[in-house]
Amino acid sequence: MKRGLRFDALPLGLLLALAGGSLDCYTYLNRGRVFATAETGNLVLAGVRLAQGRPDLALHYAPPILAYAAGVLAAELLRTAMAEKKPDWRRTVLLLECGITAAAALLPLGRLDPLANVLISFVSAAQVESFRTFAGCACATTMCTGNLRGGTENLFLRWFKGDREAGRKAAVYYSLIAAFVTGAVLSGILTALLGGGSAALPCLLLAAAALSTQGF
Repeated sequence: MKRGLRFDALPLGLLLALAGGSLDCYTYLNRGRVFATAETGNLVLAGVRLAQGRPDLALHYAPPILAYAAGVLAAELLRTAMAEKKPDWRRTVLLLECGITAAAALLPLGRLDPLANVLISFVSAAQVESFRTFAGCACATTMCTGNLRGGTENLFLRWFKGDREAGRKAAVYYSLIAAFVTGAVLSGILTALLGGGSAALPCLLLAAAALSTQGF
C-alpha cells in the first residue's frame, strides 16, 4: 500500500503555504480588507484606536484575535485527545479546517464578513499550531515574517560560513515564502474572475493536503 506524505514533508508544507496565501488574499479582497491568517495587524490597529481614545473601535478587532487564540487551544486539545489513539490527528485538523473554510466561504459577502474572518482566523491558528516543522525547519504556513528571518539567517551561514546544510534550510524557507505568494497571486486572479468564489481555491488546497497524507 502506498503511504502518504509525512506530516513534516516539504510538499505538504508547500500545499499549506499555498492555502495560507490564498486565504489571506481572499479575506483582504473579499471580506473587508482584513488579513485574517495572522493577528499582528489587528493588534496594531487595536492599539492605534486605543491611542486615539476610541476603545469602542479597538473592540472591533477583538473577535478575530480571540478566535485565533481559540484555534491554538482547539488544536492542542485535539492533539491531546487523539494523539495516543490516532497518530494522524493532524489530518483531522486539515479536514476540519477545510470544512470550516467552506462554511465561511458560503456566508454572504458584506454584513457577515466579520463572522467569516473570525472563522478563518480560527482555522489559520489551528493550522499554524499543528504544522510547525517541515524538512527539519521550524516554519509557518500562514505568514512569512519568521520564514524570511529563518531563510536569510541560513543564507548568511551558507554564504559566509560555507554551511551546506544551512543552504538547504534557506531553500526550504524561501520555497514556503514563494508558495505563500503564489497562493495570493492565484487567489487574486480568481477573485477578479469569480469574486467570493475564489474561496474554492484554499478549500481545494486543504482537501488535497489532507488526501496527500492518507495512509501515513
